[in-house]
Amino acid sequence: MPELPEVEVVRRGLERWVTGRTVGEVEVLHPRAVRRHLAGGVDFAARLGGARFGTAMRRGKYLWVPLDDAAASLLGHLGMSGQLLVQPEDAPDEKHLRVRIRFDDALGTELRFVDQRTFGGLSLHECAADSTDGLPDVIAHIARDPLDPAFDDAAFHTALRLRRTTVKRALLDQSLISGVGNIYADEALWRSRLHYDRPTATLTRPKSAELLGHVRDVMNAALAQGGTSFDSLYVNVNGESGYFDRSLDAYGREDEPCHRCGTPIRRRPWMNRSSYFCPRCQRPPRATL
Repeated sequence: MPELPEVEVVRRGLERWVTGRTVGEVEVLHPRAVRRHLAGGVDFAARLGGARFGTAMRRGKYLWVPLDDAAASLLGHLGMSGQLLVQPEDAPDEKHLRVRIRFDDALGTELRFVDQRTFGGLSLHECAADSTDGLPDVIAHIARDPLDPAFDDAAFHTALRLRRTTVKRALLDQSLISGVGNIYADEALWRSRLHYDRPTATLTRPKSAELLGHVRDVMNAALAQGGTSFDSLYVNVNGESGYFDRSLDAYGREDEPCHRCGTPIRRRPWMNRSSYFCPRCQRPPRATL
């Protein structure tokens, strides 16, 4: 599933190519693509038609585009395989094209939502009452992400200390810190020399600050390389893949030597996923031995 860097790459593409454009015709080609719009596809198309797009925004793994006066927004989630593509109007339709948004201008491009597995989707929502940037009310509960200037490092540390959980579970808790998924959690933990099962209550303030710093560093590094693409399902709005997978230190490197000490990286099943770690650099907590 795309994580913060991948979604931010898509957001930047939308900011460049659709900001200020007025929607003309909307085609919903698969009902699952708008299933979170409870009024249905016909209502979705009718309400979106004629709206003017503001600047694309992001919170964690969610994208939204404020409409007109920001009283409502178009919300998007990429799910496992969703793609928001800016394509020439005469380009052949993608096999898994789900929603087409044409614009009322002569620029010759349209916005397409393509989703092979149909776990992602688009929907229209009213904005949160206290929002100044069109934040949809349905995601107002999601925490800010570590690249957000308003992210509260001290509050994050306090929450870590108070929660009876482990560090990787905390990193993936979108109510605590948003945008971090399995790939970048493993990468940040490797850089921090922390085992994924380390209890959060044992983290000192300097250690949690170090962890946050590594989360930010790995995400910024991924952003600089267009995100991480293990297959053709994640691409930017121009259909291009990212290449941060070539720079990974832990994730997906089972049995390959640790870049720090040379010990083979291990993989362990974890919450229906996998965790990758160095058994020498990231020693498990004693309680799990």
